[in-house]
Amino acid sequence: MLLKTPDLCDQFENTPDVSLQIVAPMFKRFGKKQAFSGKIVTLKIFEDNSLVREALSENGNGQILVVDGGGSMRCALLGDQLGILAEKNGWQGVIVYGCIRDSADIDQLDIGVRALDTHPKKSVKKGIGEKNIPVTFGGVTFTPGHWLCADADGVIVASRALN
Repeated sequence: MLLKTPDLCDQFENTPDVSLQIVAPMFKRFGKKQAFSGKIVTLKIFEDNSLVREALSENGNGQILVVDGGGSMRCALLGDQLGILAEKNGWQGVIVYGCIRDSADIDQLDIGVRALDTHPKKSVKKGIGEKNIPVTFGGVTFTPGHWLCADADGVIVASRALN
């Protein structure tokens, strides 16, 4: 059973061996999984989702792909085809600091998605970006290998799994 983010905050807020960060409330929820958790994998891109496709083509092993899209509201970085790929390859969810498209179709997939909003325009495809580096947005640094938990109350990041 997935623990709730408020309970995790209460339990681990002052635990010295756990670094707990709470992401600023900024995301809209998409996908069937309203609550999800897993290890963080990161991408830093801008208006180019080539690396998103590359990452989601790999076995997700129950991980969360965190996409720092620079907060761009000018195009989508995830659509239904990439959502299907994420579901098929075992990703728990995708956090997009940017926009998605095909939101009604993504809502039918068994993954969790958080994004700033929706946008109908697709991104460019130049293959530019960085993988598995710490990225910062929403007042939080997302470090590859750290743990993310998302539910209806918010998104938290911890230095280790919280169970």
